[in-house]
Amino acid sequence: MDKQSILDELLALLEQNGVIVRTDALGGGGGGLCKIKDKSIFFVDSQSSTLENAQLCANAVAELVEIENIYIRPQVREFIENAG
Repeated sequence: MDKQSILDELLALLEQNGVIVRTDALGGGGGGLCKIKDKSIFFVDSQSSTLENAQLCANAVAELVEIENIYIRPQVREFIENAG
């Protein structure tokens, strides 16, 4: 499974859990999770590598989603566990 597929699944997990996902050019390395007015927003930095965005997204998933209680593809679960 390639890094883009992992990132796509991680972003889908965030959206399924009420997180707003935005893609913006943030200069590289500027993405991540934030809270604005009680809403969780995950920024994907379009100027960062797919791997960097996937790692930031995996950290956000680990923080917000109860991954023990849902099915996640083994490769994605392993990526989440190794990202932190």
